[in-house]
Amino acid sequence: MRPTVLCFSGLDPSGGAGLQADIEAIGQSGAHAAIACTALTVQNSQQVFGFTATPKDLLLAQANAVVQDLPITCVKSGMLGTTDNIAALAVFLREHPNYLYVLDPVLVANSGGSLGNQETLVKAFVELIPLATLITPNTVELRALTGEQDLEQAAQKLFAMGAQAVLVKGGHEDTPDFIRNALYIKGELISASQCPRLDGEYHGSGCSLASYIAGRLALGDDLKVAVHHAEVWLFGALTSAETPVPNGQKIPKRF
Repeated sequence: MRPTVLCFSGLDPSGGAGLQADIEAIGQSGAHAAIACTALTVQNSQQVFGFTATPKDLLLAQANAVVQDLPITCVKSGMLGTTDNIAALAVFLREHPNYLYVLDPVLVANSGGSLGNQETLVKAFVELIPLATLITPNTVELRALTGEQDLEQAAQKLFAMGAQAVLVKGGHEDTPDFIRNALYIKGELISASQCPRLDGEYHGSGCSLASYIAGRLALGDDLKVAVHHAEVWLFGALTSAETPVPNGQKIPKRF
């Protein structure tokens, strides 16, 4: 069977982000996706209206059942929703130290809706940072996690907190013509990529990127190679993205 990525993330009924984005992106990477649902959300492609988090015991029961009969090689997390779920994931990862782990530190949806109490989540993420093979914050999340406004200083602070590698996603920066991502490994800038900024807003682009990277890592790619493949694939998915309503957020066309 194909190597499997176990995704800890929330269910987005619109199918733009969350677990459906994870499943589609990992499938496109060539790996198999298994899921441990962290929350049921009430949202569409434009707005988050609310969510109910999965109790931590049920979350771990999902993950432990999957581990028994699937070839898990990598874990990916997105929306975790509560500090209890963050702590439960940390326990799970310590019990499986050989798993690679991609941490997408989701705090809010692209539409701006809350996916948990940001202040308490930021404090809790400190426990996951040293366990991650790669952390994939956008610049809003990076500043929130570190308290630093300068992006270079913020990235370095993550390494001081125990990070192994960080992919800083530049989509939220005020660069009207391009988006710049930066990959750091062990505190060193390894590569920087740049692509044209497409018109509009996209629902689930961050989930898709992190999950595709996780899929490629599960298949054995080097981290730098996995990131490069994921960025190229995501740009194609965004270029052909579909718009549910006029002037609304677009959903990446991951197939």
